[in-house]
Amino acid sequence: MPNYRRYYQTGGTYFFTLVTDQRQPILTQPNSIPMLRLAFHKTLKKYPCQLSDIVVLPDHVHFILELPESDCDFSLRIRLIKSYFSKSINTATNDQDKVSVWQKRFWEHCIRDKNDLNRHRDYLYFNPVKHGLVDVPADWPYSSFKRAVENGFYEENWGRQEPKSIFGFEFGE
Repeated sequence: MPNYRRYYQTGGTYFFTLVTDQRQPILTQPNSIPMLRLAFHKTLKKYPCQLSDIVVLPDHVHFILELPESDCDFSLRIRLIKSYFSKSINTATNDQDKVSVWQKRFWEHCIRDKNDLNRHRDYLYFNPVKHGLVDVPADWPYSSFKRAVENGFYEENWGRQEPKSIFGFEFGE
């Protein structure tokens, strides 16, 4: 088994990908979205940090977290998000066997600079288009894209075609 090494940077900004076990398309089901939102809320209330961008797809979620200046423990936050959501799903389905909801690992990338952040943001928001779920990111309901438009990061009609910044770029899928 590979020896994974994670890079922990105090106050770092990270891009994450969490994938469901066996790529079950459960995350965008009507009952799942509030449970996932609550899992993030509970985790970030207990261990504050800034969730700047997110997109939820049927079988995976991409998001960007900005950690506090005095903290580097993103693994704890990821474990809690996955745990809270898993407990909610298993409770909602009355599953006595507590089925596995998430893949065991997750993918992270420490954002290096503004260009790296913008590239990962582009990738995150273009993902529903890439997967053929919508024609433009603004049409995907499970995303913070509209907030990014309001904050001036994107135009409403951005993403009709793959941005040059991410052409051929693959991470965390």
